Amino acid sequence: MESTTLLLFGAGLLAGAMNALAGGGSFVTLPALMFAGVPSVAANASSTVALLPGAATSAWAYRRDYRAFSHVSMRAMAVVSLAGGLAGALLLMFTPSRAFDSIVPWLLLVGSLAFTFGRQAGAWLRRRVHIGERTLLAAQGALAIYGGYFGGAVGIMMVAVWSLFGADDLRALNASRTLLVGVTNLVAVLCFVAARLVWWPQTLIMLAAAALGGYLGAHVGRRLPVPVVRALISTFGFAMTGVLFWRAWSSAV
Repeated sequence: MESTTLLLFGAGLLAGAMNALAGGGSFVTLPALMFAGVPSVAANASSTVALLPGAATSAWAYRRDYRAFSHVSMRAMAVVSLAGGLAGALLLMFTPSRAFDSIVPWLLLVGSLAFTFGRQAGAWLRRRVHIGERTLLAAQGALAIYGGYFGGAVGIMMVAVWSLFGADDLRALNASRTLLVGVTNLVAVLCFVAARLVWWPQTLIMLAAAALGGYLGAHVGRRLPVPVVRALISTFGFAMTGVLFWRAWSSAV
């Protein structure tokens, strides 16, 4: 029992710091909950709940930096994010745990690739592609569905898509990312709580640790170079992906 508590607390601490520094906290929390014996669908739901307070405090901190997208209001983006988050959460709730077990490694792989190469891919596409208002809203809805269902590196995916629309104010983009990811996660959390998917004893340990980790991470972030932080998080994400692929292969043999 003590080892499980330490695992959950350590994972929450690390995830909170990661999210404060660059993102990718779910790369830690989801595998940790699964290793602690929480079924995969419930682990994903519990992970989302555990990381929500950190997203809320970050959104509040950015409150003066929000900017509407050109010709697309923040209200429209928030409504689309709410709808997509709801759809993704419902999709997760109706996914059997056995099926989700086999999907999780692939979701982590997608999230790790997006986290590692999302900025470069966004810059490459920005030189070649420009999207309009309807495409922006449709893409935001699709990303919100992914966010409600899993959400790994969804914030980086959002920023990459927004840049194709011509948004280039980095401070405003970070603020919008924090707000809209939080909106997506909020509706998902409400669904998970209503459906009783959350394993509260494990989640509360992780939630408290993540809040502390977010506070500490904000201070550490002023001292560590961003490329080093991103490299460490990418390495961790791919390592967890490999572990879960190995676990899925072992159980299938």
